Amino acid sequence: MKKLNTSPAFSRSCWMILLLFGTVGQLAWSVENMYFNLFVFETVAPSLDTVTLMVQLSGIAATVTTLVAGVISDKIGNRRALISWGYTVWGVTVALFGCLSPELVGKIFSLDGARAVSLTLILVVVGDCVMTVFGSTANDAAFNAWVTDNTKPAFRGTVEGVLSILPLIAMLIVAGGFGILVSAIGYTALFIGLGAVISLCGIVGIFIVKDSPDMERSGTMRDIFYGFRPSVVRSHLPLYVSFLIILVYGIACQIFMPYLIIYMKTYLSFTVVEYSVVFGAAIILGAVINVFLGRLSDRMDKVKLLYVAAGIMAVGLFGMYLAPRGNKTASLIVFGIFGFVMICGYIFVSALCGSTVRDYTPEGAVGKLQGVRMVFSVLIPMLAGPAIGNAINRAQGLRLEDAGADIMTTEYIPAPEIFLVGAIATLLIFAVIPLLDRAVKAGKVELNG
Repeated sequence: MKKLNTSPAFSRSCWMILLLFGTVGQLAWSVENMYFNLFVFETVAPSLDTVTLMVQLSGIAATVTTLVAGVISDKIGNRRALISWGYTVWGVTVALFGCLSPELVGKIFSLDGARAVSLTLILVVVGDCVMTVFGSTANDAAFNAWVTDNTKPAFRGTVEGVLSILPLIAMLIVAGGFGILVSAIGYTALFIGLGAVISLCGIVGIFIVKDSPDMERSGTMRDIFYGFRPSVVRSHLPLYVSFLIILVYGIACQIFMPYLIIYMKTYLSFTVVEYSVVFGAAIILGAVINVFLGRLSDRMDKVKLLYVAAGIMAVGLFGMYLAPRGNKTASLIVFGIFGFVMICGYIFVSALCGSTVRDYTPEGAVGKLQGVRMVFSVLIPMLAGPAIGNAINRAQGLRLEDAGADIMTTEYIPAPEIFLVGAIATLLIFAVIPLLDRAVKAGKVELNG
């Protein structure tokens, strides 16, 4: 008889694996989603259009990869190998990416300045997609499925609360520390060092990661399309409505998130130290508060708590929109306070959605549904959100008033309206939450775990 996982709580070894791979994975994603943008601006060409294209193509690569890798992890019954070896190769691709520069590309292909820049832009976008393939295999497909395999509804909210804080810890490290490190050692050394950390994490995983004893091989490659079958959608309506909430939330985030650091450096004229302090303080305070909110979600109705979380995030974004330009002290205070409010809502919505999705993911189909989750959480948001945000930036056509040595230049810079539109998009979650409530009450839904 198969041994059932009856552990009443998340074990210490599971916590160690979650914190190690969750933190390193989110650090890698934060660098890709935020700092590659600055890398392009400062070393290749100051183009928000390239930033938008990178985000969009990366979203496509992540979704397709997770669809395939998720099914493979179910089919072979082995998340461990995909996590460990995936992280190892992922780190190598990050290190190689740091070697790209117009100067190097020009020497290799014997190109002049303009042509070298154009080819470098192409290689940067392609390199971003290659990294995404390995990262999505290891993190989005295998690691996320591993978390679902090893958690239960009784403590899933707590686990998800901690998991949702990790992206912000990574953002704190990237937004602050990376700026200082780039000034000290340059992009190449930084990316090589980060790649080494990611690969080392994968090597460690070979020895410490273990799959759930409940996991069995299941499915075939035809299951890539499993989660898109109408019959599956009808049978698991709460899951798909949860995906819909994640979709709205994801679009709202992607409207402003790719341009956040660029906005602080250009529109608000924050120095590296200033935006690091503001961003860092907001993240730390938000993370501490959301540890308690995660525990609260285990004791209260998660669906109703979504109203509170979305409202908090919308208020924070609206306040960030109001941060004045030209008065450094006022902008630091206003942007810092409302950035903290936004991040509290940001983490809380993410934790509630993640926990709800895991609750209603059917056992035996965890891997094959990771790709469907990516369609709603990554593909559509990363196609639509940056396009909306960049359209707003282009329409406003703001220019730098005074481009100092610490500030990059470009045709136009991010506009404050991206936060206003992000707040409006966040409020659209209110229209979807009742659908989840009705879907849950429509029938008896068995929770996963």
